[in-house]
Amino acid sequence: MAAMTKFNCFAQDIGRKVHNLNADVLKFMLSNVLPVVGNTVKANITEIAAGNGYTAGGHALPTNTYVQAAGVAKLDGGSCIITAAGGSIGPARYAVLYNDTAANDELIGWYDYGSSFTLLDGESLTIKPTVLADGYLQVT
Repeated sequence: MAAMTKFNCFAQDIGRKVHNLNADVLKFMLSNVLPVVGNTVKANITEIAAGNGYTAGGHALPTNTYVQAAGVAKLDGGSCIITAAGGSIGPARYAVLYNDTAANDELIGWYDYGSSFTLLDGESLTIKPTVLADGYLQVT
């Protein structure tokens, strides 16, 4: 999977204590419209329609494990799995990570899958982020 692109606000929001990366509910929502690095909140993103296993607002990461080693802090959010059930999900191209606990649903970053995709009934999408707390994002 490609590296996550961070929203510019993420690095600033860390310094302003918007995110508690060890405890907040982080979610991935799907979009078929390219996000802009200057976007700041969930309301700036065009989400795909809910249904067939996709929930409006996206799907939460099952865990947040925030750790520090040798002066580098990192968030491992476990795997978010979105499964189509009873029909298809999509089309979508982008998986957008945001903080659902933050007051304005502040954005963190997004993955670009390179082209639009549709999950057919029974198919799943697994998203596993690793977020470095200094504002850089990467995938493990």
